[in-house]
Amino acid sequence: MKETLKIFSGRSNPILAKGIVDHLGFNLGDVTIRTFSDGELWVKFEENIRGNDVFIIQSTSGPAENLIELFLLLDAAVRASAQRVTAVVPYFGYGRQDRKDQPRVPISSRVMVDIITATGADRIISMDLHSTQIQGFASIPFDHIYSRMVLLDTLKSLNLNPQNCTVLAPDVGSAAMGQSYAKRLGFHFALIDKRRYAPNKAEVSHLLGELEGKDVMIIDDMIDTAGTTVSAAKAAIDKGANSIIAVATHGVLSGPAIERLDNAPIDKLILTDTIAIADNKQISKMHIVSVADVFGEAIKRIHQGESVSALFNL
Repeated sequence: MKETLKIFSGRSNPILAKGIVDHLGFNLGDVTIRTFSDGELWVKFEENIRGNDVFIIQSTSGPAENLIELFLLLDAAVRASAQRVTAVVPYFGYGRQDRKDQPRVPISSRVMVDIITATGADRIISMDLHSTQIQGFASIPFDHIYSRMVLLDTLKSLNLNPQNCTVLAPDVGSAAMGQSYAKRLGFHFALIDKRRYAPNKAEVSHLLGELEGKDVMIIDDMIDTAGTTVSAAKAAIDKGANSIIAVATHGVLSGPAIERLDNAPIDKLILTDTIAIADNKQISKMHIVSVADVFGEAIKRIHQGESVSALFNL
């Protein structure tokens, strides 16, 4: 591997960043990030990065200062004459605000991509975008990678009987992801028709598919307030499901999510570490799977000029 590769991390998810560089046999680059008493941020690279291939790892989950931190790190790297600067964003915040669905609202995910591009970043890498059309907002290469490499291994290790298992998509938006997992695992597939009546609030309207006596796997790209996941779990139990496993890439876990999940008829909750989950949000049924190796391989392939999509030809 070329010696010019350097990897730095913001403060949003240092454990994942450490896992990525450990996979590559590297150390994280030395960077100082401070928050002043008035809330302003200050960043400085503490080593020379002139002419280097620089990757900056930062999930843009809340608080919003994680975004500002990423923008400042990218700008600092460009101004320090890095040869190429790549934003590695395991969880792409504002990904659900991807269209103008009401009058007088922004397309916030487009704004985030525009700012990343305006800082001078040459490339973006993210995982399991809520809406893949976000890639089309970027005028620079945007690599969309998938958690399924590690999640499929985890799900197969559960040794469930495919004839008695059903993947349940909790809404129409997650149907494609659910069908993909069902096909690869050899499971049946079911779908919930959900009606959203306010932000973060929805109710089950119809459930399509047979769940009677089945082990049900609810698969989605993220769990935020957990209303969708818990409603799907309750609907599955009402339809005679035998057991429930909830699977998601991004554990946003905001508001009442932990209380809802803890009390829900969910036997196991499987999440990845794209977002750092605080100790006080970890519950006994939760199992966290690391995606560090997937990001490590993607970074290595980009640095060496190899295909990233070849990683996911499963």
